[in-house]
Formats: sequence, C-alpha cells, structure tokens
Amino acid sequence: MVTLQVKDLRKSFGKLQVLDKLSLEIQKGGVFAVLGPNGSGKTTLLKSILGMVVPEQGDILFDGQTVLRRCDYRNRLNYLPQIANFPANLSVQELIKMVQNLRPKPSHPNPLLDLFGLVPSLPKKLGHLSGGTKQKVNLLLTFMFDSELYILDEPTTGLDPLSVLQLKGLIAEQKEKGHTVLFTTHIMSLVEEIADEIVFLLEGKIHFQGSVATLLGQTQERSVERAVARLMTGDVQSSKV
Repeated sequence: MVTLQVKDLRKSFGKLQVLDKLSLEIQKGGVFAVLGPNGSGKTTLLKSILGMVVPEQGDILFDGQTVLRRCDYRNRLNYLPQIANFPANLSVQELIKMVQNLRPKPSHPNPLLDLFGLVPSLPKKLGHLSGGTKQKVNLLLTFMFDSELYILDEPTTGLDPLSVLQLKGLIAEQKEKGHTVLFTTHIMSLVEEIADEIVFLLEGKIHFQGSVATLLGQTQERSVERAVARLMTGDVQSSKV
C-alpha cells in the first residue's frame, strides 16, 4: 500500500531548478533513505511534503489525497528538522508542554526521557544545553507522538554512538508498528543497517530507487558508501526499481 506519492514535482528558487519533474512512491511500513549531495533537492523535497515549500508544478498525495495547500494531514505525521532551533529562554519541560498543547493528540514523553537520559535536563534552559542534548530533545519531540509517517532530516546530527543506537531502535519500533520512516543522512552505515529502500537524488531528479542489495549489485560495489560515491560521479545508469 502506497503511503506517499509525489507526481512530477517542480520547484525553482530564482533561476535555480531544485526539483525537476520528480516522481516518487513511498510504500507503507518501510524505512526509506533519501540520499544525494548538497544541493540535490533532498530538503526541498521533504519541505514540499510538509507544506513548508509550495511547488510550482505537480502534486503530492498522502493516502491518495492531495496535501497541497492543506494542513490537516500534518497531524498524521511527525517531522524532525535538521537543526534544533529552540527558544533559548525555555526549559526542556516548558518546551515539551508547549508542543503537547499545540498538537491535539496523545503524547508519551516519559519513556524517551528515560531512554536518552534527559530527566536531569528537564529544568534546564535550552540555551544552556549542548548540541547533542538539544538533538536528543529534538528526537523526543518527534517520537513522543505516534504517527503514520516520520520525516527525519539528518537525525544523527550531534549524537553520540549510544544515542545513534537508541535512534535505530526507535526507527525499528516504528517499522514494526507498520509506520513509515523517511530520512536523510550522510551516514552511510546507518543506511546500510536500517534502510529498506534508497532514493538517490542528483540535480533535482531521482537517479536511483531500490533496495540496498540492488544498489550494490548495480554499482558492483561492496559498501553503500562506495556505491553512493559512484552514483554521485554520474557514471552509473539511472535506475528506479
């Protein structure tokens, strides 16, 4: 069953074509890695899905319904931004309560507070936290709500190895529940471990879509890192599986 469909999406910023008639289908209940070099259109694609960027052409369907110029569907998904830009004068506890009041759905922060060791940080001001701790708060705000689709933009930024391991566990839990996870990352070992499918963008177009095994077979490489490097050079024929 298809959760998300992107049809012939085009987006430009001035004379720069960021997305060029991009089409994509994301199946329900899988983990999808959106990869590509800087400027390839990854973040613009995610922000278009979220309604933060309005495309000039094309459509985006969530469970068969268009999301363009709508906002009600956003309550069915969770988003983790690449940069955790929180109000510096709020405490962690105050931020959690504020987000809970903004979203009309049940939340479960306590298990995540324990998982990431954030209980001692609850009374602390966000402006006094390290980058890694802010990212843990970012993850807590994302995963404390149960949703059908999780969109994670560079979720490992600033995390220590233990926290990365905990993040992998959270993503695995969502997959077991039949939920869909769409994420971007520069950490190829993460892709190799958890991604069911890779979507590789280059200059606003999809140059590969398929499983890790298919990518390794097509590029004749032994690691995702080397396979993606070959895709970035453009010497591998474009393929969507």
